[in-house]
Amino acid sequence: MNRNSNIVIGAVLITLGTLFLLSNLGYVNFSWDYIWPLALLVPGVYMHFAFFTGIDKNPGILVPGGILTTYGALFYTNVFFGWHMMGNLWPLFLIGIAIGLFELYLFGNHDKGLLIPVAILGGIGGSALFRAYFHFDLKDYLIPAVLIIIGIVIMTKRDGKKTSS
Repeated sequence: MNRNSNIVIGAVLITLGTLFLLSNLGYVNFSWDYIWPLALLVPGVYMHFAFFTGIDKNPGILVPGGILTTYGALFYTNVFFGWHMMGNLWPLFLIGIAIGLFELYLFGNHDKGLLIPVAILGGIGGSALFRAYFHFDLKDYLIPAVLIIIGIVIMTKRDGKKTSS
């Protein structure tokens, strides 16, 4: 490790130790609950920072970066607003993976094969999240809508053959 990394890590440890000591002495109200999601959020944000600033030019770093950032934000939401929310927010575990893969698609080599798991995970996660907050049965609306869209596409699709007169 270089000197700058040692200084940053040392400063973080000193700050954490000071906060915990002041909390134990009763001078500040500080809890580990507010710190541990940083173990996911900071590396995720750093991976994005590293890619977009050119420190690491491998777009594959965006997959764990997207996942960790999403999960860190999810856990902070639960820390601040209550863990009862996890019953509705669990689809973000699927959506986090979809976000990481979609970032790889966008900033990588545009491999269309990545869109399949993105669509599956994002679709399942998104529909479950939508259903958690809007209380109606998606199959009552989604399946008919999909059938209508497929029917319209089939009806308006042109043959690949050109007609000559």
